[in-house]
Amino acid sequence: MIDGWQWDGTLFQGSAAYYERGRLPYAPRFAEALATALSLDGRGRLLDVGCGPGTVSLTMARYFTEAVGVDPDEDMLAEAEQQATRRGVANARWVKARAEDLPAGLGKFRVVVFAQSFHWTDRDSVAATVRDMLEPEGAFVHISDHKSPPADPTPLPLPPPPYSGISDLVRRYLGPVRRAGQGTLVNGTPDREDLVLERAGFDNVQRHVVPAGKVVNRNTDDIVAWVFSRSDSAPHLFGDRLDEFERDLHTVLQRASPDNRFAEHLPATEIMICRRSTEERETAPSRPIRDR
Repeated sequence: MIDGWQWDGTLFQGSAAYYERGRLPYAPRFAEALATALSLDGRGRLLDVGCGPGTVSLTMARYFTEAVGVDPDEDMLAEAEQQATRRGVANARWVKARAEDLPAGLGKFRVVVFAQSFHWTDRDSVAATVRDMLEPEGAFVHISDHKSPPADPTPLPLPPPPYSGISDLVRRYLGPVRRAGQGTLVNGTPDREDLVLERAGFDNVQRHVVPAGKVVNRNTDDIVAWVFSRSDSAPHLFGDRLDEFERDLHTVLQRASPDNRFAEHLPATEIMICRRSTEERETAPSRPIRDR
């Protein structure tokens, strides 16, 4: 869990409707790369913790018998259900729960994935619980944008989104400390997931970087959706000043690109795969899952 911050149900309140349009996708071949690394063959079950609108669950579902998405936000789960229907994914289901509620009677899984959601949890406790939910050869997978990519020399055909100006505007409305639900993140989000997982009894960490290699074009509405899809600028945080903020946001964007078109490099996707410690896999069966 992030130091000094307590989870509450407003973390992404009002953001679900903006996710699909606002968030940049993962690298186009991330699912194939993960399937190859784990030798996925259509069997077993996937658990996507903090699944949001099903971004990873729905992309990976074809490699499993069943995909289960878990999220505490009802609007996110409703959006995931709608996306599943649109995309014809019939082997996914959605469960309203926090990571700390696991195992929640969900059973065993071949793969448990956290896609940019692990840092919102009580990481040590959740990692230990997830270890017990994995099949003997199962894998814990952490997915995120690549945090330290080399500079991409490819020139952009359009101006990039003015992220610095957007951040300044958000701070002007919400204050200098990053908001998160009803609280704030004074020290930012934690990292070193590998150390957390080592403490929980995982080893054999594998890291894969899946290049994106493309430029994506965006318009003003896409960037506005990105702003409102974030926990630190979720719509509810602006209260009765939401319309005023959105007008100012459009002004910032128009100054950066008068024709309201932008371009940016799609970031590479970083995948970290961990398995239960070799000694534990070889000498002891998995401990029974504790219902909470």
